[in-house]
Amino acid sequence: MSSLLLVHVRGEDRKGLLTTMTGLLATHKAEVLDMAQSLIHNSLNMSLVIRFPEEDVPGDAIKDLVFQTHELGLTIKFKPLGEEEYHQWVEEHSENRYVITLLSRHLKAEQISKVTSTLLGEGLNIETIRRLTHPRRVDGKDAHERTCLEMGVRGRPQDTELLKKRFLELSSQHGVDVAIQLDDIFRRNRRLVVFDMDSTLLRIEVIDELARKMGVVDQVSTITEAAMNGEIDFDESFRRRVRLLKGMKREVIDHLIANMPLNEGAERLIRSLKSVGYKVAILSGGFKYFVEALQESLGVDYGYANELEFDGDVATGEVLGEIINGEKKREYMKKIAEQEGIDLKQVIAVGDGANDLPMLSEAGLGVAFRAKPLVKASADQHLSEMGLDGLLYLLGFNDSELRMT
Repeated sequence: MSSLLLVHVRGEDRKGLLTTMTGLLATHKAEVLDMAQSLIHNSLNMSLVIRFPEEDVPGDAIKDLVFQTHELGLTIKFKPLGEEEYHQWVEEHSENRYVITLLSRHLKAEQISKVTSTLLGEGLNIETIRRLTHPRRVDGKDAHERTCLEMGVRGRPQDTELLKKRFLELSSQHGVDVAIQLDDIFRRNRRLVVFDMDSTLLRIEVIDELARKMGVVDQVSTITEAAMNGEIDFDESFRRRVRLLKGMKREVIDHLIANMPLNEGAERLIRSLKSVGYKVAILSGGFKYFVEALQESLGVDYGYANELEFDGDVATGEVLGEIINGEKKREYMKKIAEQEGIDLKQVIAVGDGANDLPMLSEAGLGVAFRAKPLVKASADQHLSEMGLDGLLYLLGFNDSELRMT
């Protein structure tokens, strides 16, 4: 019999089980090469790969384990491993490891099946699965209906970009956000998050709401939509929209600031990030008055946006200084990272429009939030089904940790 042994234990969990088993194995001078354990509703699954000294045959150890687990009401199975088989498994673990994150309001079997079959088609093997959200209630009294599963997979996908495209199609067809990230040191050590403001941190496009008060919302919205879809140069589109605000009184801005609607999950996300030491910035092609208000209310570290010119309390329809466009957002992101001593691979950028693409592409992780199709297709990851706090799960946070922040 081989001196390498794979052991599976299943049944109702018992306190002190691992101590009992390893204590027993210690009497047989066993070495533990690998182990894993999972619990679902007190149902235990434990696996160990153990090696015995070359001169020992593990028959006595097997007898002892069978007796002990039987006494505890557990089932146990054994599989002898050959050295070649074991070393092949070791080699497979030198391949890249990826993290697949599934987020949905109601995670269904069909959604999981579509994701896992896509992984299977790329030759990726699922090693671990864990739930990051709290267990769901089934009586309709759940205040936050959402489920997030994180899968650890290993292998060499034939085409990572094509895999992301397939996940994007799957997301739009089946109502589930799916993200794939290389599980490297940078994923676990992000330090700076930069946000767009309009339709990202806020549910609204501020300039559209100001235009609504001025009775020119249709003209402004048409220009805004074309700019966000990349059909019009941002600088020109912005100047054209601002000119339509000529004659607006400052009190219109003050009223909107007092009633700014945050996007779902924005406050929870920023509070959680700040509590664990992240730096947070807002880089907006909108107006600085609103960015400054968000900085104060949310505790944001940096903010850059455009300044609307006023003559007394009346808007002139012009912009002071340079326009914060997509390239400027990227420049400010790099400036903040350099100032904080943060590698760009540790930076997350979140946005929804075409003018966010430069910073999304430059950041270590670019996330398209409820974004236009062009931006979804271009960004590293996307969130459409969940609120902004879905980003926390992409970073590997779980609800038990977040409850403590």
